[in-house]
Amino acid sequence: MSRFASLQASLQPCRQNLLRHPLYDQLADPGRLRQFLEHHVFAVWDFMSLLKVLQRELCGTQIPWTPPRSTAAARLINEIVTGEESDLHPAGGYASHFQLYREAMQQFGADTWGVDQLVQTLRQGTPLADALENPDIPAGARRFVKTTFALIGTGELPRIAGAFALGREILIPDMFRRIVQGLNQELGGGLSSLVYYLDRHIELDGGAHGTASEELLCELCGTDPEAWRQAQDGALMALEARLHFWDDIVAAFTVTPHQQLLVPSR
Repeated sequence: MSRFASLQASLQPCRQNLLRHPLYDQLADPGRLRQFLEHHVFAVWDFMSLLKVLQRELCGTQIPWTPPRSTAAARLINEIVTGEESDLHPAGGYASHFQLYREAMQQFGADTWGVDQLVQTLRQGTPLADALENPDIPAGARRFVKTTFALIGTGELPRIAGAFALGREILIPDMFRRIVQGLNQELGGGLSSLVYYLDRHIELDGGAHGTASEELLCELCGTDPEAWRQAQDGALMALEARLHFWDDIVAAFTVTPHQQLLVPSR
């Protein structure tokens, strides 16, 4: 068994707990689905920082430029960045996956105020720790984002890449299939943007991006046992954070009439 396969096997119990979580069965209710989107958008947002720190460390992004230490790693991460930051928009042109998710929220009547405020305050130079204290950010989302940035803050690339590959990219296709299964098909066109986003992630992360993240992790860890240990720790930390996040979202669900129609965003 390869080191990567052995690592995957060690994470299987936590992964299965996540894929069997009761959250998915509650997303047929439109009110709860909106609440889910308003929490989960922060995971869509913070994913890009996890990706970008890998790009910063593995590619020649400093001025003056110096060649990357591993052209294989640079190629892999740059291919993922292209898809995540400038994917095809269904209406034409290009969009980041964060933009696509935000548009899906607006189409379905979910509130983007909390994440919009976070992005705006960060653009104004507010430190992340202060920006996250905004009361419009759900507590569970705040905890999840803090875990992501704690991983980033270690500066240990195998740990970060383990979280990225096994806690995000390789996990997402199966997790998003569960979300799609939980959607109420009667809602029809109101979910078209969200279904596009989910299907696009299933396609990319189940194919090119998942493979690239696996290859990237193997490139970074090589035959170093300590690097593989860090990768396991990072992946487990990411999976457990997601489990806690799903628990927090379910706890935040309120009783919403199944027949509730679309509500406007702020």
